[in-house]
Amino acid sequence: MAQSFRRYYCSVPYCSSNKQKHPYLSFHEFPFHADTSARWVRAIKREEGLSFRVLRGSTYVCSQHFDSEDEVISVSGRIRIKRGAVPSRFHWNDWGRGSKPSVLQRERKLLAGAMAKDHNYACCSRSGDPDSSTQRTTDLKLQLQSPNIDLQQQPLIFKFCSTDADCRYYTRFSSMQVFTVFWESVYPSASRLVKCSEALQAAHGTPSPQPELPLIDELFMFLCRVAAGIQERTLSSIFDVSVSSVRHIIVSWTRYLYLILGSLPVWMTREQVQATMPERLKLCYPQLRVIIERTEIHCETASSLSLHSQTVSNCTNPASFKGLIGIAPCGVITFVSRLFTDSISDEEVTERSQIKQLLEPGDAVIADRGFLTERMMSELGATLESPPLSVEDSHKTRALNHVSVLGERTIRRVKEHHIWDGPVPLSVVDSVDQLWVVCCLMSNYQGALES
Repeated sequence: MAQSFRRYYCSVPYCSSNKQKHPYLSFHEFPFHADTSARWVRAIKREEGLSFRVLRGSTYVCSQHFDSEDEVISVSGRIRIKRGAVPSRFHWNDWGRGSKPSVLQRERKLLAGAMAKDHNYACCSRSGDPDSSTQRTTDLKLQLQSPNIDLQQQPLIFKFCSTDADCRYYTRFSSMQVFTVFWESVYPSASRLVKCSEALQAAHGTPSPQPELPLIDELFMFLCRVAAGIQERTLSSIFDVSVSSVRHIIVSWTRYLYLILGSLPVWMTREQVQATMPERLKLCYPQLRVIIERTEIHCETASSLSLHSQTVSNCTNPASFKGLIGIAPCGVITFVSRLFTDSISDEEVTERSQIKQLLEPGDAVIADRGFLTERMMSELGATLESPPLSVEDSHKTRALNHVSVLGERTIRRVKEHHIWDGPVPLSVVDSVDQLWVVCCLMSNYQGALES
């Protein structure tokens, strides 16, 4: 029977492995033979009783507790345990005081099993000794593409993102290494994510369905929609789920990433700004703390007049929103305001964006004078930098040109999330504020801007 991502848990004490969290592991039932089964029970230091019983179809030991010599790959491509083998690698014996095969050896083993099933995407090519980040990426790809996983459950991300160029196209992450680190950091909390559809079903007293997709593919679907701009109906076909499921997943991940990324301390201290500021700016604007840029997006107009009145100014069609982005001199986005309707004045946008609460006496700011005024800055003890009065001041002129290009490239990087190519669809308009913040903060994962 093909293993799924659900209801597979390792019964070894202090081992928290399960199929959903560790899809690359194989999980093995206790042997039918009573003597061998008893040896397994003794090996894992458990006794059958009220708190533990060996049950067919629900009691397993994961593959990390077996020596590599105990594992064989069947003709079908699945990993099996040799007859008579007993688990021997545990934390209390220093994992058998032996060493598992190297990453390259495991890759070759997986490739051998993949060839038996004619997979052409079971492993990636490699050359030389990878650094730790590359090795983590390779491990994750091998784990999630292990041939013991049902082909119907194979995560799609590594099939579509076989190169860094593919990764940039579908996700906007600069490389698979960066994506892997990001995934590892969000998985512990994302695994407890309650989607909108599940919350609605709980509210109406109906049972929640089992997850239709691996969690990593839910994130991939979100990125395909937001970063690559793939339409919901197309995603429905690619991931083999309903359009309503696609919408629920997009909204759920938008809200989740908004909470996670929004909780990160992205506002840089003076020391951090100074340490990363380009010399050309440090020479002309040594106290520069942030560059404020204004941007604008559009949303589809709601058919409901009540919603329409909340999202549109006067007779604008589609609805227009504007907001502020704060950029450190090094090009990192350190501040994102909420979005405001186009009818609000620029000065009111600044007041309500709370950027002023982050500035300190002595800070210098470069911004459009429509949003920040000398009066606002003087109240804070900060200064608003202006273009040089004399054309002879070539250093400041070049520095301001650099700032202008930096702002344009940063805004362009955010807008390259293709969800913004046209008016934001009504399916996500209720969370457009959150979606905007997520796109701004995730653009920091795209690597340094070219100078």
